[in-house]
Amino acid sequence: QVQLVESGGGLVQAGGSLKLACAVSRLTFSSVGMAWFRQAPGKERTFVSNINWSGVSTYYADSVKGRFTISRDNAKNMVYLQMNSLKPEDTAVYYCAASPGVLVFTNPGRYAYWGQGTQVTISS
Repeated sequence: QVQLVESGGGLVQAGGSLKLACAVSRLTFSSVGMAWFRQAPGKERTFVSNINWSGVSTYYADSVKGRFTISRDNAKNMVYLQMNSLKPEDTAVYYCAASPGVLVFTNPGRYAYWGQGTQVTISS
């Protein structure tokens, strides 16, 4: 079955950086849109960023714009989230998600496949 496996989470101080990675298998990766979402304790899962199948089109939530960068490597079936200038409010479980097709979305309900999540904790 389709698998998405996130890695790269951890504990860093405010102002630091982390790079998350998501390995995708059993999908025609070059034909899927990818996204990152996050969920803080007691809160709903929220959109962070997405990237279309080719990597040409990216989109960010206002809260992370200018600090986070999404990218993908279709040859390796990988999507990444470089996170800089991290803040305590970035603390959450981060999930990657896949949506087959040319479109990408900010609504988590439009993504068919999800990873198990990776914890990101930012200390003040």
